[in-house]
Order: sequence, then C-alpha cells, then structure tokens
Amino acid sequence: MKVLITGGASGLGAAIVQRIAADGGQPLVIDRRPAAAGVPQVEADLADRARTGEAVRELARQAGGLDAIVTAAGIDACGKLTDVPPEEWERVVEVNLLGTVRVVRAALPYLEEAPNGRIVTCASTLGLRALSDASAYCASKFGVVGLTRSLAIELAGRVGVTLLVPGGMDTPFFDGRTEQYKPGPDAKLNRPEDVAAAVAFALAQPPGCEVRELVVTPSLETSWP
Repeated sequence: MKVLITGGASGLGAAIVQRIAADGGQPLVIDRRPAAAGVPQVEADLADRARTGEAVRELARQAGGLDAIVTAAGIDACGKLTDVPPEEWERVVEVNLLGTVRVVRAALPYLEEAPNGRIVTCASTLGLRALSDASAYCASKFGVVGLTRSLAIELAGRVGVTLLVPGGMDTPFFDGRTEQYKPGPDAKLNRPEDVAAAVAFALAQPPGCEVRELVVTPSLETSWP
C-alpha cells in the first residue's frame, strides 16, 4: 500500500510512517522538515497551494500511484483572538484546513484509480468541542470535520473516507508553548504509535467497508466528551 502522509517527519505523522512501513507498505511524506531516512519525501508548505499540489503529484509519480492519504500535518496558535497576530491565526487555518483540502484535491485522481483508495483526515477532539484561547485551532479542526463528512457523502462508492478524531498525544506538538497552554505534569496522553495503529486499522478495511469516524483519546482525556 502506497500511503502519502502529511506531517510525516514528527509526531503522529512519523508514527504513521513507521506503522505503514512495518506493515509492509510504502510511506510517502510531505513535510517542511526531513522525514526518516529512506522515506520518499517532498518538502512543501501546505499553506502554498501550488507547491502542495506539485508535491502530491511528484510523490505519486515516484511511487507509481497512491492507495491512500493521511493528512496528519497540523499547527496551532494559542491565545485569545485579539492577542494572536492575524497572520499567525490565519496560518493555522491555511495549514490545517486548506492544506487538507489541497492534498485531497491533488490526490483524488490517483485514489480513484486505486482498487481501494482511502482518505484519512486528522481532526481533533477540539473539532467537536470548543475551548477558549483556541479559536484558530478549533475553527480549523471544526472545518476538517465538516469537510470530511461532506467528502464521505461525495465520494461514497469511489474512495473510502475516515475522520480521525484524536485526543491529546505525547508528541512535540506542545513544544514551544507557554506553560499555560501545555498539558499539566499529571496529564495522561496517548502514545502516537497507538493512534497510528487505529489509522492502520481504518486503512486495512476491505473494499466496500469503511470506518467513517474514529475517536481515539486517552482514557482520562479532559477535552472529551
């Protein structure tokens, strides 16, 4: 299985890369940072529409097509709306939501040619439940939820669509934040490898069978339900 993963250089994306490879598949990565050695990669910023489309097509040509995509790339800009610089706020939506749209749009011709093409988008529990000081992230992830549910209807019978809704994970995603926006010292976070296993489960479904939505959280997740 040839699987394109955005954000595959770190965090959940890197865990998915490792899982796909361990299962005998071929991971392909789009990221701004270098991915694991030996993994085909094209560096691209998902906020750049043209470059994102080129990156998808380049990797598809290298691999001889695509069987699935997983849109794991994501960023955040914490703070109250009036405290977050407009360019930082809007970049979150550009990367998380519009970047997802751009990758799906470019990949669809290849996925429709695959015998069992699959799309897995990565939302968040904060795409279903809003919090203060997270308006950019919530707006982008609520958008991913709506986009994915719409695509599931639009592509029914053509390409399988799964919405992944992860809770907190022990990844570098929280690095660089001020202490007030980091998980507390007692926070129980999921290992990204365990969430990657859920993604692999969705991708492994037989033709005609789809896992439409997956909510995967730590058992003590504070943002869900």
